[in-house]
Amino acid sequence: MDFHSSLAEHGSSQTFASEADAPDPLAHFRSKFHLPKSPDGHDLIYFAGNSLGLQPVTVRTYIEQELDDWARLGVEGHVHARKPWLPYHEFVADPLARLVGAKPVEVVAMNSLTVNLHLLMVSFYRPTPERYKIVIEKGAFPSDQYAVESQLQFHGYDRSGIVELTPRDGETILHTDDILTTIDREGDAVALIMLGGVNYYTGQAFDMSAITAAGHAKGCIVGFDLAHAAGNLKLDLHDWNVDFAAWCSYKYLNAGPGGIAGIFVHERHAFSFDLPRFAGWWGHDKESRFKMGPDFKPLAGAEGWQLSNPPIFQLAALRASLELFDQATIAELRKKSEKLTGYLEFLLNNIETERISIITPSDPAARGCQLSIRVHHADRSLFEKLTAQGVIADWREPDVIRVAPVPLYNSFTDVYRFSKILEELV
Repeated sequence: MDFHSSLAEHGSSQTFASEADAPDPLAHFRSKFHLPKSPDGHDLIYFAGNSLGLQPVTVRTYIEQELDDWARLGVEGHVHARKPWLPYHEFVADPLARLVGAKPVEVVAMNSLTVNLHLLMVSFYRPTPERYKIVIEKGAFPSDQYAVESQLQFHGYDRSGIVELTPRDGETILHTDDILTTIDREGDAVALIMLGGVNYYTGQAFDMSAITAAGHAKGCIVGFDLAHAAGNLKLDLHDWNVDFAAWCSYKYLNAGPGGIAGIFVHERHAFSFDLPRFAGWWGHDKESRFKMGPDFKPLAGAEGWQLSNPPIFQLAALRASLELFDQATIAELRKKSEKLTGYLEFLLNNIETERISIITPSDPAARGCQLSIRVHHADRSLFEKLTAQGVIADWREPDVIRVAPVPLYNSFTDVYRFSKILEELV
């Protein structure tokens, strides 16, 4: 009997969770992370990897190696550290490319997410009087909304230049057909389409391939904020023909609070040296960078968008996490993710209550590993009681508890335990 058939027949029992965990080929990765503990030493139910991923066990060793090389070598660590600091960002290019479906030349780790979005919009938001609008989903993460509006203002436009994709009356998520219809209707006046790959609030994953194709058909540039998609969904940015993307690394990529972010620039742009950009010396040609010349000569590829030398300790943490992704593979993680969320959805739907409902799409292809639970009457006390019972999730105003069973370190037993605690509370 396959997973879904067994779920329908036996999913309500704790035995099902145990039996689903037993053959899980990814189960051993749980031991490669530090899980928060209760005062009595038991693992808490950690469903907040969509906000801050857990620390890989190897991170301490990787950072301590850089601390040791700094102590021993001082400035010479740039060349003679065991992992030399000058090219350190290059050590994560290949695994990042594999994770987002790109070529290594199309990605680089640098800066933080919103900084990167602004730098990319400097290059890719080039408004004209006829084509200046920006498409974004209504309810996008506030930082994206602020960034887009401020770019419009910088170029002399006001908020009327934003085309907001809005759900149908009485609904929470967006229909792909509605998105494509809006692009077709508004596209001649649109300079940029910039959406979240996964909406932070609803957990909806957008059809990035279809959106990109529709945008390009109307002559628009298409970019994505992948904060909730990188390390969560199987991405194919190169083949989808996405123009640019940016992501953070502290959520599903487990690189620690404030971890270094990343960008993707499709190779058809990566060698377009006439694109406007804000320049800094780390984006300058490596062969002549230290000649300290007055003229900026950008590197080919995404590296050419760098400004400053990167933080080595943050890169070390990211390198430790990406090694685990390479071992697990995003394809296998995605398979487990669909099972975990399917199991969670099944259990939640079997709780007899009108106090909660799921607003995340039921279609596995339209979501990642996050389910957003709407608490009717915006009753935050339910979230606070979950926390008191050893569940680490997060509350998003006005009325949602976000829970994310992450396939790298969460189990089916975690999902079962959570559902029983929630059921008792409602």
